[in-house]
Amino acid sequence: MGKRKKLYADNLKDARKTQSFAHLRNVPTSPRKMRLVADMVRGQEVFKALGILKFSNKEAAIRVEKLLRSAIANWEQKNERKAEAGELYITTIFVGCATTLKRLRPAPQGRGYRIRKRSNHVTIYVDTKDNTAKA
Repeated sequence: MGKRKKLYADNLKDARKTQSFAHLRNVPTSPRKMRLVADMVRGQEVFKALGILKFSNKEAAIRVEKLLRSAIANWEQKNERKAEAGELYITTIFVGCATTLKRLRPAPQGRGYRIRKRSNHVTIYVDTKDNTAKA
């Protein structure tokens, strides 16, 4: 690895040590459905977002709720204290595409229709409001 790349990688590592986040990889739902749920909680206070996700009737909301709880636990671990109401906010949440399983469904007259079973990756960053304003 070159010197410039090494410096960049080290800076990224240092930045990651101060941020609290959680990843959810290879979720077997389409990214479009997951983005609907992510848009509901983007920028919300975490305990309000947990309430929104708990009472949402979308299947993807269950997975995002579990991921958000993980991100809160990561923040509590790094800061060595419990999160209080009104303190933590979802700074960033994004959904990316993952691998697509390609399958064939039998069709009339010897043909086959292609089925694409999509999956996605979700990432959540949580932080306090004052740290978000500084950045």
